[in-house]
Amino acid sequence: PRRWTHIHGDLKRKGVGLQRVFRAGEADPHPLLVVKNLQLPGQIARKTMLLQRVVLTINVQQISRQVAADREQHRDPATDAVRRIGGDVVAVKALMGPGVDPHAYRQTRSDIVALARADLVLWHGLYLEAQMESFFADLSRRSQVVAVAETLPHELLRAHDDYVDKFDPHVWMAPEIWARVVAETGALLNRVLPSHLGALTANLQTYLTEIAQLHAYAATSLATVPADQRVLVTAHDAFNYFGAAYGIEVLGIQGMSTESEAGLNRVGELVNLLVDRQISAVFVESSVSDRNMRALIEGAASMGHEVRIGGQLYSDAMGPDGSYEGTYIGMIDHNITTITRALGGQVPERGMQGLLA
Repeated sequence: PRRWTHIHGDLKRKGVGLQRVFRAGEADPHPLLVVKNLQLPGQIARKTMLLQRVVLTINVQQISRQVAADREQHRDPATDAVRRIGGDVVAVKALMGPGVDPHAYRQTRSDIVALARADLVLWHGLYLEAQMESFFADLSRRSQVVAVAETLPHELLRAHDDYVDKFDPHVWMAPEIWARVVAETGALLNRVLPSHLGALTANLQTYLTEIAQLHAYAATSLATVPADQRVLVTAHDAFNYFGAAYGIEVLGIQGMSTESEAGLNRVGELVNLLVDRQISAVFVESSVSDRNMRALIEGAASMGHEVRIGGQLYSDAMGPDGSYEGTYIGMIDHNITTITRALGGQVPERGMQGLLA
């Protein structure tokens, strides 16, 4: 009760309507993150007061409630972009770590405290964080809140398969498209921190060059996959931008949201397709159960066709903290290399930079 009173008073002063974001009877969650203070040139400490410049990025992908509050996390492409562009100039905290589905995640009390105190809040948008859209709309009336993927022109977006007025949110799967989001993120940081324009611009250009190299690697590698094997079967429809960019047919058991269910009819359709087209590999995803993929393999086996798991792909989550695969470049490099090899193409054993595990 004392802690709740403290939080309530703090947020009430900031104008956040708690009744809109807390569910009745919700238990006090384990704190996910504590936003770090970063003193920048020109800031003045008066007694115990510190003027803060904090950037909080929360692309609501991947939260682990077991992660220590002060642990560094990348875990999603938007956070990785802010870290790469901002460098030592910004303090970045992602609210989401490994193992949590962004399509279903709801904000906790500790999230709300961190968000209310941040100078800049970035989230992905395009209905990826479907359960939090109304919360972000409320927060945007009081804070700087930007849905970075919604800065993309509509002609680059693909229709959502479940909602007629929504778009497929998985734009980070196509490096050329994601580069536009990264550039806009850089522009946002420049506006927040104009005194660091030179460093931020240099970091942005370096990062965009790496993303361009990643796109070139994908195009060259995937071009070696035989025409009759250019089919990517995954747990859910997270790879449509990837497929469109590199001429790969993409088939997901579930829809674009992991909340959608895979019916028996859908599984049966894909089993028949695997057998009829002699497709020999399917792919599991790090953030989605492999139960449905196992059902596909067993179904094909019952019809005399062998299908193997071609590898694990990163879709709504990046790799482990501190690893190459735990960065955006490493995540997509891993996917390109794994898919190309499994579908019969030619690719370096350890990927674009020789850094894959």
